[in-house]
Amino acid sequence: MQSQLLNGVAEANEARFAKRKPTRARIGVFGVGYFKYWGQFDGLLDDLLKKQAVFIEKIESQHSVEIVDFGLVDDVTKAYELVPKLNAANLDLIFCDMLTYATSSTFGVIIKSIDTPIVLVALQPDKAMNYSQASTYLQLYNDDICALPEFAGVAVRMGKKVPQMIIGTLYDDPAADAEISEYCRIAAVLHDLKTARIGHIGHPIEAMLDMHSDSTMLTAHFGAHIVQCEAHEIVTQYQQAAEGEIEAVKERILAFFDTPDPVSDPISEKLRDSDLQIAAQAAVALEKFIKAKKLDGLAYYYDGPEESDTRVVMSNLIVGNSLLQGAGFPMCGESDLKTCIAMLIMERLGIGGSFAEFHPVDFKEDFVLVGHDGPHNIAIAEGQPVLRSLKKYHGKPGFGAGVEFKIKEGPITMLSINSTYEGKMKFIIAEGESIAGPIPPTGNTNTRGFFKPDVRTFLKRWINEGPTHHFALGVGHHAETIQKIADYLKIESVIING
Repeated sequence: MQSQLLNGVAEANEARFAKRKPTRARIGVFGVGYFKYWGQFDGLLDDLLKKQAVFIEKIESQHSVEIVDFGLVDDVTKAYELVPKLNAANLDLIFCDMLTYATSSTFGVIIKSIDTPIVLVALQPDKAMNYSQASTYLQLYNDDICALPEFAGVAVRMGKKVPQMIIGTLYDDPAADAEISEYCRIAAVLHDLKTARIGHIGHPIEAMLDMHSDSTMLTAHFGAHIVQCEAHEIVTQYQQAAEGEIEAVKERILAFFDTPDPVSDPISEKLRDSDLQIAAQAAVALEKFIKAKKLDGLAYYYDGPEESDTRVVMSNLIVGNSLLQGAGFPMCGESDLKTCIAMLIMERLGIGGSFAEFHPVDFKEDFVLVGHDGPHNIAIAEGQPVLRSLKKYHGKPGFGAGVEFKIKEGPITMLSINSTYEGKMKFIIAEGESIAGPIPPTGNTNTRGFFKPDVRTFLKRWINEGPTHHFALGVGHHAETIQKIADYLKIESVIING
């Protein structure tokens, strides 16, 4: 079900947006075995290498993955020889293919010396042995899990955590295949975090103390580089935008968004031509700015003098940012760098990641509205997103087009990244449901979020973990996957369970 959901989101993206060209995660693979078996059982080594080839084919079926095959390690000498090769390969994740029993000397120095995440893979070829015709050869051929406890024990003795593992069969095992896919997506997240360039303009709104962050510490924890940018860099592109470029973007906007009449909110109107013009012109400028600065995302908040181009542009990036977010570039208002990184994690996992906070609770039906004003990930919208002209942006300067929609109905995941008193990072994660029903027609996103066991208890548990008031909101249930990412980054995490 999860893979179907992810594929559906990907297909929708391809149909709607010119998606960013994905980067390729680098995954290393090495198999392990016991050299003494080869002289004892003719043909066993060849059969085991065929198993490893099948596993590599499974990895190759994943999108945007580059595989480095390190062959077989079957004694301690080869283990020591492999360490510098693994370190030199600039890998994002390593699969250790447990082909048969192997002594932990083939693994001890590797787990001791390598900081790259390692996943132990035990996929035996047969679902069960034919016991009446079994042989030692067949047992060794299917002995994939045999050394897992030994490898786990030696990892602990080397001062490392027990590696994650996949246990199953090599053929006809959807659960194992799903885990392989999950780790490939985790590798993509880890790759892009350590190479990302996140633009930053301005500062968080002065009163939002939870939003402030240290750019150097973000690099320390995630690897991403924070590119300090200036508002005038976008404003200049806005002033230089050609009419033909603007008209083309206006057509894209009108083809994608609905522009209904206002309903109940007195500050909203049907989309004005003037607001569409400004939004399209700002979108042209924004796309050129992102390309020129080679950015993978942007967090921004900037004011500017009344009636200046700076205020007009910086308060009307919502539509352009939403288009870019749908194309794979996380865009975050209120200059919230931590949530921008949370959105990047979700986007690279293929689950969307939209900007959100808690809105009013519905105590009658036991749900809470989750959403925000500003830019959002329109790739995961339920139905056609709406544009409304807003006479004012509440709590912020300016006026113009606002984006309104709700997240796809079904399972959802939330991720808040906050910094602690000690200056470290913390992931707060939860799963819920986006349920059907109307949302306020206010030109903002809102999703009816249902969380177990009930809305009061969930909110208390969430808030007790000290999140920021913003979080990334994605589709599907992926709390455990995100927690694995936190573990690989050595970041504290908690999942709020129902």
